[in-house]
Amino acid sequence: MSTAAADALRALELDEDVFLNLLSRLIGESRHLQNTGVGTAHVPREDLAVKHVLETLKPYRVENGGVLEVEHVTYAEGRGNVVIRYPGRGANAAKEKQLTFAGSHMDVVPANPEAWSVDPFKLTMDGDKLYGRGTTDCLGHVALMTTIFAQLGELKPELDTSLTCVFIASEEANGPGIGVDGLVADGKLDHCKPGPVIWVDCADSQPCIGTAGAITWALKAKGHRFHSGLPHKGINAIELGMAAIERVQEKFYATFPACEQERDYKFITSSTMKPTQISCAPGGLNQIPPEATISGDIRLTPFYPVDNVKACIEAEVAAINADVESLPTKGDYSKFVIPDGKGGTLRGSLELEWGEHLLTGIACDLSSPALKTLCDVIQEVKGQAEPYSLTGSLPLVAEMQQNGFDIQLIGFGLMSTYHADDEYCSLSDMKDAAKIIARTIATFG
Repeated sequence: MSTAAADALRALELDEDVFLNLLSRLIGESRHLQNTGVGTAHVPREDLAVKHVLETLKPYRVENGGVLEVEHVTYAEGRGNVVIRYPGRGANAAKEKQLTFAGSHMDVVPANPEAWSVDPFKLTMDGDKLYGRGTTDCLGHVALMTTIFAQLGELKPELDTSLTCVFIASEEANGPGIGVDGLVADGKLDHCKPGPVIWVDCADSQPCIGTAGAITWALKAKGHRFHSGLPHKGINAIELGMAAIERVQEKFYATFPACEQERDYKFITSSTMKPTQISCAPGGLNQIPPEATISGDIRLTPFYPVDNVKACIEAEVAAINADVESLPTKGDYSKFVIPDGKGGTLRGSLELEWGEHLLTGIACDLSSPALKTLCDVIQEVKGQAEPYSLTGSLPLVAEMQQNGFDIQLIGFGLMSTYHADDEYCSLSDMKDAAKIIARTIATFG
């Protein structure tokens, strides 16, 4: 890359007018970008966002005499992805140098207007704060990266490295094959493998070097209904479920404890298994419930295989079912095996079900040149670089890493407002983000 091109990139400032205009239009579509999954109340139409991205990039596209190669890729009607390429001078070389920015998604989580102090589906500016559903997660990043690539299209710096930017559909809820997984399966991102892929969908302007897997589960306890005044003739499903969960949790924490790698990656917490909801069969307060379901999730750091965890929990539930009498009970009349009054016995039992929600955690490559570059430019722009890991989860990134992509994670919204009421991002953070992205390109260019 020429010195002039490097200097131009290092001097690049976010075009606020383009950014805010595009962000306003994207947030204006966010009511129709809410996503709770196919077949539910909220199925997004990401093409409503795509329309505004393409309009912003139109003057800089190859077909209009520009340098940007832009492709709109759709695997479900109205739910498109966008792949943008800025070719470097080595674009025709056998080993083309690559740098990719991916992961910014065009769907959002639902917002309840009654819980917000501003209209969630309209961009509201209050000083440095930009309010609206998607400002942090992740329409703010879509607007940011679109603006930067538009500015590249205007500056036309000669780069040795080819750049790719990917905006995706279907990140917030299940939609197999619609988003980046469809692009990977279709070979649309194969050209990105030779270089790092910087996943732009995190927060707080620092590199995220690790995330956790998320596994949902439900444990159904089956007992025997009876009058609460005669507890020795019933099997209390709630008590059975609680006793079983306590034992299963003890097994989990003994088998998957904190490990040295978690400290190396600065994970905020270690792996956890916890109940988060409980439900039981309807009945009066004077009835011992015959069924109860305790549900929750496992947050698993990426140093433990998901299959090992599932096998461990399944084996422990099977062991409890085989010897349910061994579970501790409360008082003298709460039992999990009782006479049936006919010469036989009634036994409480458990059924374990794994939920559809299963995400695998990721440990980023700490030796990647992209991570070093991000830390260097963040230190330069923000004054401090502090990589972190957390037991939150990101879909799809671990699968991409397993497919040979060097995934690095960054984002410029605010963790404190992720999925929250009154979600907002900071304009000053987005202006700094443009400097970080541009200087990263200059380093690789």
